[in-house]
Amino acid sequence: MKLLIASDIHGAASWCEKLMDAVEAVHPDRVVLLGDLLYHGPRNVIPEDYAPKRVIEMLNSIAEHIIAVRGNCDAEVDQMVLDFPLMADYALLTDGDCSDRRMRHLLFTHGHVYGPKIEGCAGKLPGSGRQYMLVYGHTHIKRNEAPLDGSCKWEFNPGSVGLPKDGSHSYGIYENGMFFHELL
Repeated sequence: MKLLIASDIHGAASWCEKLMDAVEAVHPDRVVLLGDLLYHGPRNVIPEDYAPKRVIEMLNSIAEHIIAVRGNCDAEVDQMVLDFPLMADYALLTDGDCSDRRMRHLLFTHGHVYGPKIEGCAGKLPGSGRQYMLVYGHTHIKRNEAPLDGSCKWEFNPGSVGLPKDGSHSYGIYENGMFFHELL
């Protein structure tokens, strides 16, 4: 299974366009969006290329391939214009089947309701998190490591498409049980 994972577009149309180019080049089985898709939020700067209507068109064009979760800047009004479900606080996906001893459980969330125990995130997981590979956004900072506290198996943050805090616009790839960062 190959997944393209992106978070925190925040209505930045030119960066979303680059993400769409990546989707076309990578040919993932699914595109996972970790929230904060259209609105920049009251604490963020407005992206230079802020054009949420263009972002809506781009994301709706691949709606049948998207798994999405709600971010803290996403609202019911956003769901009204998107052609894929967005309002869940988390989504679960299993990589492998019951006979596969390497079966992996991926927990996708934004980070504000469920997330790792780091600054700015919720610090809690639904149920027992130890068996999950936690995939989240919210912090706008890339991460790919085992958590020190053992709260889950792995933590991956693709960084931010539209408003990165580390200066590099990015997304992630999950394939063969591994996570990778890619720059836009």
